[in-house]
Amino acid sequence: MFEVREVKDTCILHCDMNAYYASVEMKLNPRLRGKAVAVGGSQEDRNGVILAKSQLAKEAGVKTGEIIAEAKGKCPELIVVPPQYDAYIYYSHKARALYYQYTDQVEPFGLDECWLDVTGSRQLFGPGDQIADELRRRMREELGLTISVGVSFSKVLAKLGSDLKKPDATTVIREQDLSTLVWKLPVGDLLGVGPATEAKLHDRGIFTIGQLAQASPSQLQAKLGINGWRLWRWANGWDEGRVHRWGEKQPVKTIGHGLTLRRDIYSKLELKSVFLDLSQELSRRMRAEGVKAGGVQISLRTASFRYRELQTPLPYPSQAAMYLAQAAYALAVKELNFTEPYRAVAIRAIYLLPVDQPLQLNFFSDAQDLDRLEQVEQAFEYLQARYGKDIVHWGWPDYRLKKAHATPWDICPPGIPY
Repeated sequence: MFEVREVKDTCILHCDMNAYYASVEMKLNPRLRGKAVAVGGSQEDRNGVILAKSQLAKEAGVKTGEIIAEAKGKCPELIVVPPQYDAYIYYSHKARALYYQYTDQVEPFGLDECWLDVTGSRQLFGPGDQIADELRRRMREELGLTISVGVSFSKVLAKLGSDLKKPDATTVIREQDLSTLVWKLPVGDLLGVGPATEAKLHDRGIFTIGQLAQASPSQLQAKLGINGWRLWRWANGWDEGRVHRWGEKQPVKTIGHGLTLRRDIYSKLELKSVFLDLSQELSRRMRAEGVKAGGVQISLRTASFRYRELQTPLPYPSQAAMYLAQAAYALAVKELNFTEPYRAVAIRAIYLLPVDQPLQLNFFSDAQDLDRLEQVEQAFEYLQARYGKDIVHWGWPDYRLKKAHATPWDICPPGIPY
């Protein structure tokens, strides 16, 4: 079943900074140029995985997210440098300032990627591919970095285009290129198709984007939920997603926080302490966004790097850290065994609701007690903001858990669930 879609005169760019972390490191230290370079996480914090790698390291088989020792086994001459997050954030902001000179519709997708809607900019700067080539030139000359740019009529296909040619290239995908170029690509190349979804599609005999486009949308939805329908539309070039303007606040759908511990945790009580620690940051961010959680999702990575993810609705939506931590702990105790220690833990607030949205009270829960708990935590947050985090805390033993150093919120290294 296919739909007839009106052809839109839309021009969207997706700019992807090539090997970003490693490229910044080589810019800051020119002696690293022409060598196999990787940015690695802290061994002390046990984030000892590859965060980014140069083109030479990539050609040697080094992969993002693998353990540093494994990467050096593949590439003995690999030079691993520690991350400099301040520099990555600085050059990311410089790149976005350059994009804003061409359009006010710039939507970041991570630290090193952005979508640009240049539909209305073509009268000033020329066709989309010309704008892309000019951005690549200016990025090289003014920032000393390179980008790959995808040019298309939709966000999904522009993203796909920027991945096709690297480094420092422009790829144009037009509507007539769907069957001749896009549909021949592996289904895993499509935005939104992660390893788990890719495996489910392979089980149904879907290995290319073209096979996904020609599959039954109802069967895909039955297998993958609403995501199956969405992926089918994207494979056919139907993407109504727009690029958001500068300063436009997008609705927050989930809020998460995770960390890697400096030593493995073996007991349920230790996990309970970790959940409370994470939930306090979660609660603070929810208050800043003016939302409450209608459910919690937890994810844990074992010492052998096995990954588990679970979620549960809450009886009553809340911002209270203690309430969220207790729900996360109860879910973990019910569903997980502790035959293997855990090294990384994360919690996410899901089913978010505005704080002022009227709610149906639950007969079996005490909403008044929960409101009092939220007021206590707001007082905690005020005191900590004014006098420091150590001025007040919950009387919940932390078992001297050693946490990794804090990472800026807009950095999400591999190996940490969120």
